[in-house]
Amino acid sequence: MNIVVIGAGYAGTVAANRLNKKVPDARITVVNPRGDFIERVRLHEQIAGSGAAARPLTEMLRDSITIETASVDKIGDGTVSLDDGRSLNFDHAILAAGSIANPLPGAIAVDTWEGAEQARIALAALPTDGIVTVIGGGLTGIETTTEVAEARPDLRVRLVSETVAGALSAGAQRHIRKTLARLNVEIVADRVAGIDATTLRTGSGTELDSDLTLWAIISAVPDLAARSGLAVDIDGRALVDANLRSVTDSRVFVVGDCAAVPGMRMACATAAPQGAHAADTLARMSKGREPRPFSLGYSGQGMSLGRHGGLVQATDRNDVARRLFLGGPVAAFTKERISRYAAYASRTGNSVWISGPKR
Repeated sequence: MNIVVIGAGYAGTVAANRLNKKVPDARITVVNPRGDFIERVRLHEQIAGSGAAARPLTEMLRDSITIETASVDKIGDGTVSLDDGRSLNFDHAILAAGSIANPLPGAIAVDTWEGAEQARIALAALPTDGIVTVIGGGLTGIETTTEVAEARPDLRVRLVSETVAGALSAGAQRHIRKTLARLNVEIVADRVAGIDATTLRTGSGTELDSDLTLWAIISAVPDLAARSGLAVDIDGRALVDANLRSVTDSRVFVVGDCAAVPGMRMACATAAPQGAHAADTLARMSKGREPRPFSLGYSGQGMSLGRHGGLVQATDRNDVARRLFLGGPVAAFTKERISRYAAYASRTGNSVWISGPKR
């Protein structure tokens, strides 16, 4: 059985390693544009210089898995076409291309290692009293803002977003705002309409000076599924059945951020279980057994607030925030353990999760 895994993020590496253990005679090839595994949950550390986010794929994938450092142009009829003109045949493919940011010109996206490195170099070069603007009030934006503000207290740091941690409980939002205030972060409750050189224009018409602008809104996906002829939703995410197989081509599994699974948010907490489920399904199919539908329930969301602070928000299985949350150093320790577990799951394929709510 020839398996091609497209993408070596959390979903792709979990899928490849788990399948390699469960179906040892399967020939597995992982295709990724970089020869590194990027811990996206640590990119804010990369930017601030407080940590590193890249590990060689050779350290993350089992020895018998083939690594192809290339980009995929198209997924065809049992064939994956690479950007160097070569093609790989497959019996089954696992599409785990992840998500992307679409920043306005003049801003640096923080969702890739390349963007994080560009931001790190630019940040290190800023003089005292330089102005850093982070756009986006979700978990990525908050983590980036607090990490930068803690690492460079000599800078003026602001967060621009119409809402800040809007999906979390009221108590958690207050905790985050207190932390931002303690770190002297300015919050601008607005959207960015345009960027001209070192000036931002907000939706309300205000102009803001900014020496470094970081884009932390991650809501899009690569167009690989669409240009390959797979059915996608309005956001470009591939439509899948209950078993995470493309509704267009049942040989292609789609997992992680690029899969349109109702009720699922973009996160490694979603990607790893979906990658593991794809591997489990292929293992069952290799033994002539029927696949089982994918089911995932959430229990919480975690974020770091600098190196010594954090927040863990309890949720129900539908990912709706409960009143309960944990803050401070204990939350920081918990978030670090979550990040380490995500890398461990990717390297070993040993991902576990709770089932979703009964419908």
